[in-house]
Amino acid sequence: MRRALALAERGRGTTQPNPVVGAVVVRAGRIAAEGFHRKAGESHAEVNALARLRGSARGTTLYVTLEPCDHTGRTGPCTAVLLAARPARVVIGCRDPNPIVDGRGIARLRRAGIRVDVGCLQAECAAAIRAYSLWVRERRPLVTLKAAATLDGFIAARPPAGARARARKPAPVWITSPEARAAAHELRAAHDAILVGAGTVRADDPHLTVRLGGRRRPQQPLRVVLAGRRPLPPRAHVFDPSAPTLTIEDPRGRVAPRRALQLLAARGVQSVLVEGGAGVAGAFIASGLVDRVALFVAPKLLGGGLSVSAGGDLPVARALRLGPISAAAVGPDLLLTADVVRG
Repeated sequence: MRRALALAERGRGTTQPNPVVGAVVVRAGRIAAEGFHRKAGESHAEVNALARLRGSARGTTLYVTLEPCDHTGRTGPCTAVLLAARPARVVIGCRDPNPIVDGRGIARLRRAGIRVDVGCLQAECAAAIRAYSLWVRERRPLVTLKAAATLDGFIAARPPAGARARARKPAPVWITSPEARAAAHELRAAHDAILVGAGTVRADDPHLTVRLGGRRRPQQPLRVVLAGRRPLPPRAHVFDPSAPTLTIEDPRGRVAPRRALQLLAARGVQSVLVEGGAGVAGAFIASGLVDRVALFVAPKLLGGGLSVSAGGDLPVARALRLGPISAAAVGPDLLLTADVVRG
């Protein structure tokens, strides 16, 4: 099952709106074939694994990270392929949270006399499809709030005052190390979309693409810009052809996070990395729509400047609570990650 989970990750970024799934066929204690779901509309993981199997599947055990589907969508039901192949046993990591699947694939295989065991590495398999599960149940993407800040909580120095000073665009000054910035690109690669506000586009002119130092991501995440009354610079990097871009506009002012997520969910986006700036971060925090946090902390003290978030102003009693915090050294910096605790 660990091998199946590793295979599933090969489809990350290309399977949506389907989940990532991996499958392994074992014969006489050895891996005989393996496969994963590559792209929506193409064969699913267990079908790909069985297609690569030499000889009969009878007597084998099929390990699959997610319950096989039992309905016809863009492809036929995987249960039909399994019933034709007749493996002796199917080991499933976790059930499919989609109501049109949940439990039906397992029941059909069992009715046909195939032994089915459910729950092998269940927590890990469920974590692999966490964004898909949220998208299915709540019709919105999973939101990761990402920021890079000094130890005293600032993401940048305060911009200089005066029109002439603002007209001189300073060269970018990185708070975190090259190692942390490389880790941030890995974080981008794990999401379907990267979201910023119009202020970030004007101030920083970011590319918002995944650059992994020689390794290619199969598909660039969708770039999302929340725009207000003022037009965006037409030559901004987010409008170059290196990745698709969606601009969500609201002529009345700032776009509400919930509306933005609804629009993204309708496009099949299941995970969003919110990168800034402070106003956008504050709006997502205030709306309660943050699911997890990734904060890169640099060993620096700025003494003032732009905070990680602004404008949310939740009372302490309503502050979003974070679960156990994981800390990892990334070069000289620290990456803190945690989930938001619900309820």
